[in-house]
Parts: sequence; C-alpha cells; structure tokens
Amino acid sequence: MRATTFTGAVAALLLVLAGCQGGGAPGSASTPEFGAQDVSWKNCGDGFQCGTVEVPLDYARPGGDAIDIALIRLPASDSSRRIGSLFTNPGGPGGSGVQFVRQAARAFGADLRRRFDIIGFDPRGVGQSSPVRCLTGRQFDTFFGTDASPDDQAEINAFAAQSKGFADACRDRSGKLLPHVGTRDAARDMDVLRAAVGDEKLTYFGASYGTYLGAFYAREFPGKVRALVLDGAVDPKVSATDILVEQAKGFETALRAFVADCVPRAGCPLGSSAPAALNRVSELLTQADRAPLTNTRDSRRVTESWAVMGIATALYAKESWPYLRQALGQAIRDRNGTLLITLADTMVERDEKGEYSNQTPANMAVNCVDKPSPPDLAAYTRVAESTKTASPRFGPFVTWGGLPCTYWPTKPTETPGPIAAKGSPPILVIGTTRDPATPYAWSKSLAAQLDQGVLLTLNGDGHTAYLQGDPCITTATDRYLTTTRPPATGTTCN
Repeated sequence: MRATTFTGAVAALLLVLAGCQGGGAPGSASTPEFGAQDVSWKNCGDGFQCGTVEVPLDYARPGGDAIDIALIRLPASDSSRRIGSLFTNPGGPGGSGVQFVRQAARAFGADLRRRFDIIGFDPRGVGQSSPVRCLTGRQFDTFFGTDASPDDQAEINAFAAQSKGFADACRDRSGKLLPHVGTRDAARDMDVLRAAVGDEKLTYFGASYGTYLGAFYAREFPGKVRALVLDGAVDPKVSATDILVEQAKGFETALRAFVADCVPRAGCPLGSSAPAALNRVSELLTQADRAPLTNTRDSRRVTESWAVMGIATALYAKESWPYLRQALGQAIRDRNGTLLITLADTMVERDEKGEYSNQTPANMAVNCVDKPSPPDLAAYTRVAESTKTASPRFGPFVTWGGLPCTYWPTKPTETPGPIAAKGSPPILVIGTTRDPATPYAWSKSLAAQLDQGVLLTLNGDGHTAYLQGDPCITTATDRYLTTTRPPATGTTCN
C-alpha cells in the first residue's frame, strides 16, 4: 500500500558529492564522465525508441561498479518545432517509467506530443534497471494474504515474521544494491539522463512519488530546471509513518466519496444511506477476517488484507467505481471475493501465472532508505494502533504495510524536511481535492515549501489529475510545459 507514496495505488520514495549541486557546463551532468554519453536509440515497436545510459552504482565512488538505466521515448511529432525532452515518472516508488510511457505517452496533450520527446525511464532498482529482487511469487502471495490489521499479539507476531522474512530475502538477493536505490541517487541519475539526451535543462512530469523525485532534483540541481510538473504531491516534511497515516485517511475520504455516489443508484450493494453503507463495508471486512471469502480464479483465500487492498485499488480512479460496486456486491451477496482479489492483483502487479513484477520490492527498498521507520516492533505497534480511530477501515492495514523497514538491512540515509529549491524557476504543483493516495494537503504544503511553487487544484476525485483528461488541467499544464509560464497560483479547475 505504500506504493503510491514513495502504489500502486502506494513510502517513499545518499549524499551528493560536495560542490556538485547545480554545477557543470550547459548540457553537462554533475558527474561529467557519465553525462558525456550519447543514447543509442533503437526501434522498439509502435513508434517508440529504447536505449540505456550507464550511471555509477555509488556516486561516492564513480570509478567503481556501474549500472544501466533503461529508457524509452516517443519522438516529437513535429521535429521543426521540437523544444526538447519531457522526462516522466509515474510514481511508486517502483513504477516502471518504461511501461508508463509505452502505455500512456499518447494520452499527453497534443501540444506536448508535437513539441517534446516523451521519455520514460526505469529508476535504479526498478524494472529493467538492475531490479531489486526479494520474495518468490508464492512467498508474496503469503505475505499479502497475512493479516495486516492484526487483532492480538499472535497476529502481530505472525505479520512481523512475514515482514522480517521480506527484509531478509531482499538482503540475500539484492544486498549490494540496497544502499544505493534512494531518491537522491535517482535524482542524480536523472541529471545524467538529461545530459545524455542533450538537454541543457530538465523538463519533467512526475506523478505521486514522482513528485518527490522531482522535488529532490530541484533541490540538488535548481539551475538545471526548465519546467517541472509535480502532480499529486508527496510532502517531503512528513515522516514515514505519518505518510502512511495520512494515506489511510485519504482512502477513507475516497471511500466516503464512492459511497455518496453509490447509495443513490439503483442496485447499490451497500444500501441506501451513507452511514449504513460504510458500516456494511466494515462488516464485510470483519467477516473476511473471521473466514476468508471464496476465490474462483486460483487457490488463494481472500483474506481481509486482500479485500482491503482490492477496495483501495478501485478508489484510485473514479472510472473504477463501477467495478468496485460489482466486486462489493459479489462479496456481500455470495461471499465471493474473486473480483476484489483481481482488483488487488493490479495494485501489486501480479499476473495470471502468479508472478509479480518487481514493483513491491523496489517500492520497499526505496522507502526504507529514504526515511526512518520506528526502531522496533513495540514502537511500530503503538503507531499502527493509533490509526484505528482516524481511519477505521484502512488505518492499520496501510500502516502495518511499512513494517519491513523496521527490519531492513540498510539504514536510512535521509530525514524528513522541507524542500525549497531556491534558485529554480517556477514549479507547478497539481493537487486533487479528494485524492485517496496523496492527500490534497500535501500538494498545498509542497507548493508552499518551494521557493517558486505554484499550486493548481482539481476539485475532484481520483489519484493525480493530469491524465484524467480535465480540459482545464490539461490546458494549464501544457501551456506551462511549452512556455514555462505557470497559471496564476491558486487556480482551481472543477
């Protein structure tokens, strides 16, 4: 559940060598021996081109081991008016930027597609870029199915054992990589990529965790920023556990919006009043905790954890609400959780063969080095217990999801704190008022922290705004990216 903040549907998200911030000649990277590369682009189907760029595993030892970063681009359709490259990051951490661009590049505004190469990349530790590896598919099935909202010490101990096993497996399979997958290193990689494609300054669109990466870049390289769009912001000031608490509250807000939409509809499986509907969801989860729901797809039992994850997945986008109505109806009427676990599988990127992408391992690996977690199980228990009142249906489940970081083999290298990015040009922050995964308050906070932050608001539902297709958001964002002129601060789109 942390994938959105630092996944799918939702933590986050390495010290720079002295004297490198914002430095270098025009077009050069902060690590010149790597920024001097050219990308050898090759056709990779459907109009896309793919390539790789080499970066140091450890920026403190640039002459040591190196890793490759995978890139993809959709070339600008009007080469005579081309401005440069638009780098993108879909969030996570752990989301594949290569897959994102292959799937979504043509959903960007027409002006952007004409005038920019739309570029995606898999950050270090993700996808095709030296991926972090941890558990097997069957082990992940067990981890996700274990009760992540434990009711007693025995259940707490069971989930703790699973969390420690997750951390130990990551150490055994990816120990050399783990210290070097943090957001600061990813930001330095992005500067190498910028130079490698020949851009003097960075133009960037980041969603969800991608806002955290973009803000880090602006802090480290303010003089290399051309235009940044940070959509569905993560607040750099917020601690790892507070991020999870606020995310849980965001899912409660989104669930109430879903319920308000459902109950007036004929056939809503939750009844005809909002309070009764919320109680019915709670009752379903309690029943799944006592006795898992059936599943006709495979042998997994639909435990409470799988059911909560399925509900949360559908809350990411309003377009998924009809599927959630259907899934809840099936679960309430027939005690059949097949649709709920199918929804959950999309969040954790589990395929029909029972194999997982590396999104979850990468997500955890970045989160655990980016921000400190409670030091032991007792401290973590106190935090998780405190969330029940603020978010009765999602609080413990979301919060306990970060427990592997307590057992992580690599110590965190960052601490929460504001990012001002002094010296940068205006940076556009977009927030959605009922975003379930990155609460609107975070976008307001980041825009206020940034020395040149400008807030654009979508009064609506769903996680992030730009790719929802709202004409007001699209027009304002595309104009900013093409001209570097942001909308008036405080602009709201309805």
